[in-house]
Amino acid sequence: MKSRFYLSFLGAIALFFLANLPPRSFALMTTLSTLPRITFIGQSVLPTTLTFQNTPVGGLSDLTYDSTTGLYYAISDDRSQHSPARFYTMAVDLSQGTLTLGGVTPVTLTTLLGENDKPFPPFSLDPESIALTRNRTILIASEGNTHQDIPPFVREFALTGHSIRSLLIPEKFRPHPQKQRGIRNNLAFESLTLTPDQQHLFVATENALLQDGPTATPTQRSCSRILQYDFRSGQPQAEYLYLTEPVTVSKSPHSDGVNGLVELVALDNRGHFLSLERSFSLPAGVTIKLFFVSLADATDISQIDSLTNLDRNVRDRIQPVRKTLLLDFKTLNIHLDNIEGLTLGPDLPDGSRSLIAISDNNFSPLQSTQILAFSLSLPDN
Repeated sequence: MKSRFYLSFLGAIALFFLANLPPRSFALMTTLSTLPRITFIGQSVLPTTLTFQNTPVGGLSDLTYDSTTGLYYAISDDRSQHSPARFYTMAVDLSQGTLTLGGVTPVTLTTLLGENDKPFPPFSLDPESIALTRNRTILIASEGNTHQDIPPFVREFALTGHSIRSLLIPEKFRPHPQKQRGIRNNLAFESLTLTPDQQHLFVATENALLQDGPTATPTQRSCSRILQYDFRSGQPQAEYLYLTEPVTVSKSPHSDGVNGLVELVALDNRGHFLSLERSFSLPAGVTIKLFFVSLADATDISQIDSLTNLDRNVRDRIQPVRKTLLLDFKTLNIHLDNIEGLTLGPDLPDGSRSLIAISDNNFSPLQSTQILAFSLSLPDN
């Protein structure tokens, strides 16, 4: 009886918060009149054997475009295991409106430095996503390491690699020794994006927090959380529910596998994004899907500590973010690697915007770093 009363009490509290949400800090109700149009314009591949400045060029989990230099910064998810944690500056040649083999080359390497101005120790971080600010600093999200109770982080760095500041991580996302709440190992902050006006920063978990439900399976989705920050203050503002797709399988629904939210890209200042989901299972292999996402009418769940301990009436009132499939990469009819990163690039000769995706080769000789280029036409709105 006591536990039942406690759960009902939690549900009542959650219902109160849902009924008394503060006004959103930016307009979300305007929606794009039509969906973006996307066209594949080529690819380039970097072999796993590639080295640069005595480091293996691999684990490239995300990249971001620098319009000032025309170059890109690509983060390696090396946990300072193969070489110190780092990001690469890379050139991507889209001058002819296409991307071809040999069109991507590393230019420089920058080592990330901790608060003591020294490289991060082995296995002390898992950098997965990167974004560039208008102040020419970079933001990096790390998944942490639950096996060693290392929490995820969102940090701002100078382009020299020096740490500037850390943003506050809400307690519900932090790992706990009992492994009953917080992030799951290797399924935490995989994505990060800034709105064009630089007012808001968004990060998201790849799959559900332990207290929010199970990971994705071939028969069910997973409850990822999108965390919104006020970028200037570094303070969390809101959280939204993002439902991943189930794991893609080609035969038995009982096959093992994983699917998760691996990237977000803000399209405007009104809550519109591209999201990237990556699924892997045997024998289906890799499945990559790109979605258009809108926060319009999505419920702020930041006051809800656990999605599994909710009264049904409260749970039914939660509105997840809206998402619409834009592209299933299998329709490209090319071999797909472990695509995890995504960024908007420069305008193309035809006036459309470029979109670049990149794969994490896991430092595996069986994989490669695959860079895919697309033309993205955004509707006027």
